[in-house]
Amino acid sequence: MKEEELFRDTIARFVDNEVIPVAREIDETEEFPQEMFKKVAKLGAYGIRYPKEYGGTDANITMFCILCEELARGSMAVAAFTAMQCLMGTDFIFRYGTEDHKKRLLLPATKGEKVVAFALTEPEAGTDLSAIRTTAQKTKDGYVINGLKTWITNAPYADCITVLCQTDKEKGLKGLDFFLVEKGTSGLSVSSKFHKLGTKGTQVSEVAFDNCHIPLENRLGEKGKGHDNLRAILAEIRVMTAALSLGLARAAYKASLQYAKERIQFGRPIGKFQAIQMKIARMATEIEASKLMVYNTTRLMDKGNRCMKEASMAKYFASEVACRVADEATRIFGAYGYSMEYPVQRFYRDARFLLYGGGTSEILQIIIAKELGL
Repeated sequence: MKEEELFRDTIARFVDNEVIPVAREIDETEEFPQEMFKKVAKLGAYGIRYPKEYGGTDANITMFCILCEELARGSMAVAAFTAMQCLMGTDFIFRYGTEDHKKRLLLPATKGEKVVAFALTEPEAGTDLSAIRTTAQKTKDGYVINGLKTWITNAPYADCITVLCQTDKEKGLKGLDFFLVEKGTSGLSVSSKFHKLGTKGTQVSEVAFDNCHIPLENRLGEKGKGHDNLRAILAEIRVMTAALSLGLARAAYKASLQYAKERIQFGRPIGKFQAIQMKIARMATEIEASKLMVYNTTRLMDKGNRCMKEASMAKYFASEVACRVADEATRIFGAYGYSMEYPVQRFYRDARFLLYGGGTSEILQIIIAKELGL
């Protein structure tokens, strides 16, 4: 569609002119790139999924994934904090928050004036949400939250965090709810940032809750529906992660193709050797397959279809492809692929991030099998 092509061109120019030139610096400094965060905000990117009244453009899932793909082509760190700001960190506020929440938190978040986070994972609970131990105890005027969350993206800078808590242990998954905790709440503390293998420009840390008292209206959604509400956006999270994977794979492929044309060995470019040609051909083929899977899924979702199977397949396939392509890129570059001077080492490190968010490959294969009736 012409509108999608124009949008992709706009984001691609931004990535080429603004993101790629500083991607190495963002990685090496390991600091939250506040200036880049503001530049992405000026694009209107953070509100892409939301109505105009909340600072958005009310775009569809296809457009959202185009944004994620192109940003990941430039910097996975930039793409990751953008995805958090666009989807996980704001979705529950939009769907279940009060009008005050939307005006005071969502609208500033879509403008890039506030940073948001999403706290799901715990030291003993990742995929197994039934193991969630962070609790929210109801009081006469609100809830008191106690527990620990880990691997929380944006936490060191977050102005508000959407937190999954257990409200009724006896009910299992039906006893889970999401709550909104704002910066400055008594009992809320954030650890120092984690030092990670990749996506170093995203800040990740632990978040602890020690008798954090929040008002009643900060429960997001109907009581006991936390797990169901999470499942409602899981397909979008997975296809978004697949789009991030596609963007990184494209970047690694482009660098490899260019290097194969320029690097001379035995009197000719290494791209003239069959072994390298086979690597490049396999990269291109798997990237094309990833692209078809991602955008077939988004178009089905844009029509209102339930796409858990398709989204899980796209995320599983595209994330594994991104890892394979990034690995092959380091092999094509040879010893230079081991050097911090070239970006392929960053692609290789950042690709690992894609294997975990939205479900591991192992879990996704189980989900796909169940969707197929097994």
